[in-house]
Amino acid sequence: MVCFCFLVDQKSVVRRSKPVAGTCSRCRHGATVADMKTLTRFCYIPFYCKSWKAIVCSFCGSILKSYNS
Repeated sequence: MVCFCFLVDQKSVVRRSKPVAGTCSRCRHGATVADMKTLTRFCYIPFYCKSWKAIVCSFCGSILKSYNS
């Protein structure tokens, strides 16, 4: 019997951010617009990268709105 174990993970990183007018609907703190980068890795080797924009809460970190770029 052969057992294959593959490690696949996804990591989202904020590349840049700046404050935007408005508040978070969950915690009522300030929001920022951020350039995000998502990196998908298979056995620790990156094979897919996606850049996108999002409005993120600066306090709790929840993604309030996302945009494809």
